[in-house]
Amino acid sequence: MNPAPVVLVTGAARRIGAEIARTLHAAGAGVMLHYRNSAVPALELAAELNARRPDSAATVATSLEDAAAAARLVGAAIERFGRLDALVNNASSFFATPLGSIDEGSWDDLMGSNLKGPLFLAQAAAPHLAEAAGAIVNIVDVHAVRPLKGYPLYCAAKAGLLGLTRALAVELAPQVRVNAVAPGAIEWPQGEDDFPPDARASIIDHTLLKRIGSPADIARTVKFLIFDAPYITGQVINVDGGRTAHL
Repeated sequence: MNPAPVVLVTGAARRIGAEIARTLHAAGAGVMLHYRNSAVPALELAAELNARRPDSAATVATSLEDAAAAARLVGAAIERFGRLDALVNNASSFFATPLGSIDEGSWDDLMGSNLKGPLFLAQAAAPHLAEAAGAIVNIVDVHAVRPLKGYPLYCAAKAGLLGLTRALAVELAPQVRVNAVAPGAIEWPQGEDDFPPDARASIIDHTLLKRIGSPADIARTVKFLIFDAPYITGQVINVDGGRTAHL
């Protein structure tokens, strides 16, 4: 009997990341749950998953802005589970940076979580993923190709992650598959005042399915790319209700 596959999910404590972790765990995977500040929900999620299947989930806390942290994070997964079959780069900072207000702190935060972290995590994980014939899934954004006004730095970081997805697919082939999922309107950002009801209504109206999606829509797509797509690499799947299908 083969050991259960192991997946490292960044930003796994809440929202989309937590749903991805639950979905992969339900599919039989062991999960290493990364978080930065959300210790309580991360530990609660690990306890929930371990209650369903003992010793199948663990947590690790670190910032992704530090390149050295990537090696420690991957090392923690290997030490705990003995293998690594997939990496899901979900962790992401998101906040407005209107031109004229951008500073190095914003650059370090947005580029660190959305681009630098995924790059160095992929580099650290690559030997283990190659051994397992594994996969990487990056969570990008529809705004990587259709920028959102007021968020140039976030959009640039996600555009970089989209490009990195394809570059890593080339670099890590044929042993490791690398793909991305680009969510549309899934959950409105917490603590953001830039999406009042009229703005939200406009976004939904521009979506062909005329509704927002759910974290489960993203999680199912990640699960597909990891477990059920052995001949797919270097691709980006838009899970946006058709928002990017028309102008």
